[in-house]
Amino acid sequence: MTAPDVVLDGRSLSLGDVRRVATDLSARVSLSPGACDAIRASRDFIEAKVASGAPVYGVTTGFGRLAEVVIAPEQRSDLQHNLVRSHASGMGDPLDRTAVRALVLLRANALARGHSGCRLALVERLIALLNEGIHPRVPRYGSVGASGDLAPLAHVALAILGEGRSEQRGSEHDTVDLLAPAGLAPMGLEAKEGLALINGTQATTGLGILALLAAERVLETAEVVGAMSVDALLGTPEAFRAEVHDARPHPGQRESARRLRALLDSSEIRESHREGDSRVQDAYALRCMPQVHGAARDAFAYVRRVLEIEANSATDNPLVFPEADAIVSGGNFHAQVVSAALDFLTIAVTDLASISERRIERLLNPDLSMGLPAFLTDRPGLESGFMIAQVAAVDCLAEMRVLSHPASVDSVTTSANQEDHVSMGLASARKARQAVECAERVLGCELLCSAAGLEHRRPLRSSPSVERAFAAVRAFSPPLDGDRVLSGDLAAAAAAVADGTFASITHDAAREGRR
Repeated sequence: MTAPDVVLDGRSLSLGDVRRVATDLSARVSLSPGACDAIRASRDFIEAKVASGAPVYGVTTGFGRLAEVVIAPEQRSDLQHNLVRSHASGMGDPLDRTAVRALVLLRANALARGHSGCRLALVERLIALLNEGIHPRVPRYGSVGASGDLAPLAHVALAILGEGRSEQRGSEHDTVDLLAPAGLAPMGLEAKEGLALINGTQATTGLGILALLAAERVLETAEVVGAMSVDALLGTPEAFRAEVHDARPHPGQRESARRLRALLDSSEIRESHREGDSRVQDAYALRCMPQVHGAARDAFAYVRRVLEIEANSATDNPLVFPEADAIVSGGNFHAQVVSAALDFLTIAVTDLASISERRIERLLNPDLSMGLPAFLTDRPGLESGFMIAQVAAVDCLAEMRVLSHPASVDSVTTSANQEDHVSMGLASARKARQAVECAERVLGCELLCSAAGLEHRRPLRSSPSVERAFAAVRAFSPPLDGDRVLSGDLAAAAAAVADGTFASITHDAAREGRR
């Protein structure tokens, strides 16, 4: 059965919809009838205002510091084309296809609200680029997150003009050469349309959504790999009891504790040391997982709420309100709320990696590991086991700590002091995505180490959920029988974290735990 279209109305796009269109080239996008009506109404209103001779920012005037310059009627189309070409000044390697598809989808959805004054055909062209798999080349640097993501969105707008370069099916071409086979011709821009295309937060928001969705998979992986480490280290799940977390009822903390209880339910390893264990309590890296993982869970919930709102917002300037007979210059292009949220995301995912690395240390350190061999090798000294795998994880963690410095407080004035406070939102989004990739590597390292630790507890077995995770590790990484190159194992583990292999185990355990 063919999946239904993702239908844009400017108000109901979900983060799941963004993920589907971003990752699936077969996903089809369309506009709702109501969105088409709203777009037409806003365009009719703009055309009436222009015909009346009323001054309209960016339509009959210049931009930014040049807003006092009046543009002659015969030059207004040139104004929009000049805006796009001059602002297509991004630098660096291009964003990946997934990110480009996300930002094009979000831009189309923002225009679908009907507050931007562009023609319906312009929004349809953005959707056509998605449906035809034509992906403009968008350099990753070039936005300060106020007045919108100008350079990234201008590179998308170039594709509408038939200019610039685009990727299709893995190869890059001049965009104009990709349009004709798709039955498309380059489009010209009319009054307000260049501004409508490039003024907005969609690059920041698109990258942010992809970072959040990946971070949520990292979090669910942290629950199951943490449970694996608890059993490998002969830890106790007593600290995860509901009574403890009901006494401090932060939602994320309670939910992480519930997941850990479900993941460790019916573990033989736990029962083997329930009696006679002289330890009163475990180290924080085990005992405080609900508090640390839960803090990330609450942070991600906040970030999700911000991004869901932003994905369905009109963020260009000026905004058109036909029902109020108004064209208003505002500041919805300012990405501060998204930038701050994505800095928060980076901090939270860094702390998930931090506590994971501490669990790795306990698994490898014979003074802390409850009888496991040093570095999880049977011949310590002759062999190094997972020693340098931990070093690699620590390197990733060091980078994450640097990335955790917030970009959202680092405003730099631009545009002759007209844009005198900016959000640095795209920098926040790039950092968040990079930090999540590092976290996937750190969690991947813990997966390998906790699986090796469980092997040393045989013939005892852990819970069904943990054993399922153990089997998933062994599907791509055989037991360590002597030293070998671990780069491939670590890469496979990070990929499995990224694709949700282990997150699904946590979800299933949590669902079963409700029954």
